Amino acid sequence: MHLFVTGTDTDVGKTLVCAALLHQASARGLAAVGMKPVAAGCDDNGVNADVAALVAASSVAVGVELVNPYRFAAAIAPHIAAAEAGVRIDLEHILACYRQICSRAEAVIVEGAGGFLLPLGEGSDGGDLAQRLALPVVLVVGMRLGCLNHALLTAAAIAARGLTLAGWVANSVSPAMPRFAENLDSLRQRLDAPLLGVVPHLARPDPLQVSSYLDPLPTFRSQR
Repeated sequence: MHLFVTGTDTDVGKTLVCAALLHQASARGLAAVGMKPVAAGCDDNGVNADVAALVAASSVAVGVELVNPYRFAAAIAPHIAAAEAGVRIDLEHILACYRQICSRAEAVIVEGAGGFLLPLGEGSDGGDLAQRLALPVVLVVGMRLGCLNHALLTAAAIAARGLTLAGWVANSVSPAMPRFAENLDSLRQRLDAPLLGVVPHLARPDPLQVSSYLDPLPTFRSQR
């Protein structure tokens, strides 16, 4: 089960869904590792919360230098953070780290940064990374006002890169979204991919709990 997880925006629950998928994979007896190639925003100890969550949900330890090749202190767009740090985000280096992880794990869940087309550097973005890894994509839709347009545009961008949208997850990030059911139905009709689960709004989201809201996924491999 090798997947690339993207979202309709930042803070829509990508890390939560990635961790839930890792728990699913581990429950199936698979050696599972979460990877976040590019992360921005660290605490005073240099720890990125998303990376820490993926490491905690993984059943195999491979080293943070492989899980997270590029980490920046400021919680800003990664291409800006990289430029300020004098660093170039190299997709080939990320691919090499991914391949090393694959040699030690049967399930690798790769979390993108921000939305699908978030810039990573001069001439590259999250879509380029997904394309380079050649993985089926799971889209996390943050269910809030505006999600229909964001979800459909993201699905179109995924298709334009020649990638498979393996499915999508509706995550209730807004506890009082007007016409939730109607919006969900609109996405069901318009997204050409299976709905993998509906995650209710949770006061304290827990990946293991969230995994129970997701349908079991088939085994996906690289599209190479």
